[in-house]
This record gives sequence, structure tokens and C-alpha cells, in this order.
Amino acid sequence: MSLEFDIAKRYMSSRHRYGIVSVITFISIGGVIIGTAALVVVLSVMNGFESEGRSRIVGTGSDIMISHITGDGIEDWQELMEKIRGVEGVTAVSPIIQSKCAIASRFTSDGVVVRGIIPELESEVGQIDEYLLTDGMSFETIDSTAVGIWLGVNLADILGVGLNDKVKLFSLKEAVGSLTGFVPKAMSCRIVGVFETGMYEYDASLAYVSLEAAQRLFNLDNTVTNITVKTRDFYKADEVSKKIDSVIGYRYYSRDWKVMNKNIFSWMTLEKWASFITLSLIIAVAAFNIISSLIMIVLEKRKDIGILMSLGFSGNRIRKVFIYQGITIGSLGGVIGCLLGFVLCYIQLNFKIISLPEEYYFISALPVKMQFVDFLSVAFAAFILSFIATIYPASRAANLDPVEAIRYE
Repeated sequence: MSLEFDIAKRYMSSRHRYGIVSVITFISIGGVIIGTAALVVVLSVMNGFESEGRSRIVGTGSDIMISHITGDGIEDWQELMEKIRGVEGVTAVSPIIQSKCAIASRFTSDGVVVRGIIPELESEVGQIDEYLLTDGMSFETIDSTAVGIWLGVNLADILGVGLNDKVKLFSLKEAVGSLTGFVPKAMSCRIVGVFETGMYEYDASLAYVSLEAAQRLFNLDNTVTNITVKTRDFYKADEVSKKIDSVIGYRYYSRDWKVMNKNIFSWMTLEKWASFITLSLIIAVAAFNIISSLIMIVLEKRKDIGILMSLGFSGNRIRKVFIYQGITIGSLGGVIGCLLGFVLCYIQLNFKIISLPEEYYFISALPVKMQFVDFLSVAFAAFILSFIATIYPASRAANLDPVEAIRYE
């Protein structure tokens, strides 16, 4: 270990004439600790919200979706599914029909996105079976005049309906002409299931019917609008998507979950790093304390610096003494702060100390997801800001006149 570092340690641990320098040093370390701990906790919470949101978005959709390039339906969907199943990384495939239509109850009406699915296949691709509040994954109904339908819990509230109540779907695409104008094609449905994803935009605007019912409603014969895909590794869906494109032919294209929800996840990432930059100001304030502390040490140790320089210490070596001291303060505060942040996140992750009202959020407790890269980024930020804070005091110490410094009292 260098002599400069030994001197830096002595300056940090020695008793100062007025005591105030030691206090400022401890305040500087405390500021860095608070700043790094706050950054770690905020980034981990934002990771948690992003992870929860992503799982619910993909849970009601899929990792990858295949569509026709013109927007037309997929007629050879069964053959296409067999090709996709053979792609490395694909674990499940399901056909769906998705289209907008109107829905009406005895009390009111609203717009809705209808998805026609095969329940057994859809449960392998998404998580709709986990979101259903009713038992079973069936559209069967004892009413021969109506087909079974699952509604989002908020949509059911809007329509004022519950299990076994009847609603009607109206397809505006298949409106038929009459003497009084165009009349939308209607289908009577009986509610046999209610689901809750925890995300209002889905629970208030989404409904499921069987694939056959959707084909009748939208007059699609034996056609589907999309094919959904589940991958082995959620985070490698983009790689699997490229492989799928190579086998499905030019008439079709695939999109992974990142592309389909690009705006949402880009916003989440932007918000996360905006918070990182904003909260880094806490560490920057602590860095000003480091500057003050080092300047006061330079003034108090001015005579010592002059003696060292007269003994042959160059200005560069004197500069290193104070750079080492500032970096030590920043590194110590950064490490302790990261550890404190880890402990706080661990407590919340395992004991759910901070709860959230489920009527406003889609989860019951503040979510936390710790990532090593965040800890590394925060520690690096603390190190860099602490280093920058040493430049002026270290340069001032290095430029002292040794004769004047020795005379100083």
C-alpha cells in the first residue's frame, strides 16, 4: 500500500484542532450512504413494477404473435402451427381471433375487444387460467340459445352483470343490409367466467369466447386472425421470432412482446433512468460536502503539506493524498449505502412491510426486484462523483508554496 494512501487514512482518522472537519467528513459519508441507498431502493421498486406489469401484459397476450402481412386472416393456420412448433425455443402455440365489437347488457353498452380461443391451447401460451375467478376453463353453457363468454371483472361492473347473466355482442364488420339500413350481426352470450388481470385497461375492455363462436360472429369460416407463441426463454423471444420468420413464409410475419409493447416498456425504462439521474443529485450534494471537508483539511494540514514537500514529495504525490481521501469517503459511503439498500429491499421482498391498496393497484404490496447492474451503476456513480469532488481541493493542496506552508500557523 502506497505512502500517499497511508497519509490519507491518517488525515481521515486523526483528531483535528477544532473537531469540525471530522464532523463534515462523517456528514459526507452519511450523505453518500443515504443517496446510494435511496437510489438502490427506487431502482429496485421500479424494476418490480416493470416486472409485474410485463408479466400481466404478456400473460394476457403472448411472447410472440404471428399475423398476415395484409391483415387478412390465416387460413392455413393448422399447417402453420405445425411448422412453428418445430422451431427451436418454441414450447406452445395457439390460434386466436381478435377483433373489436360492441357489447350490450340490459342496462348499458360498451366497446370491447373479443378474443376467440381454444382454452386448452391458450392456457399453455398465456396465463388466462390463472386470472379466471371462476372454476374451470370452459365456455360450455346449458343455454342452447347463447354461447359462453368470459368478461373482465371491470367490464362486468360497467355492464352491471354477473355470472349466468346474458349479454349481446354486435359485430360492426359483418353488418347486414335491411330496409332500415345496415344492422350489425348479433350473438347472444351467457357469462360463464370472470377474470381479473389486475390491469384496468384489460379488465375493462377484454372478453373471451370460443374460437368457433368468434368465427361465426365475424364470419371467418375456418380462419383465424393470429397465432400466439410461448417461448422457452421469455427474454430471448426476439431471437425465436427471427427463427419463426424464416419458416413461415413471406405472407406472414412475427412480432415479439418487446415490439408489441414497445411504447410501454420504453416509457418504463426512460422513467427508471430519469429517476436515477434525479436521485443522483443526493450523492452530488454529498460530493459538495466532500469538497468542503477536503478544503478544510488542506487548510488545517497546510504546515504538514509544506514539510512533506520540503522532504521531496512532489505536487502530484500531494494531489494523490487528497484524491485517495475523497475516493475513500465516496467508496465507503457507496458500499455501505448499497448494503443498506439491499437490506431494505430484502425486508420488503420477504416481509411485505409496505402494502398497496389493491383497488388502485394490481398488486397488494410494493414490488421489489433487485438487479446486480443497478447496484453496480449506483456504486460507480458514487465513485465518480466522489472523484470529481476531489479535483479542486487536491489541486489546491498540490500548488501550495512549501515555504509559505511551513510558516503558516
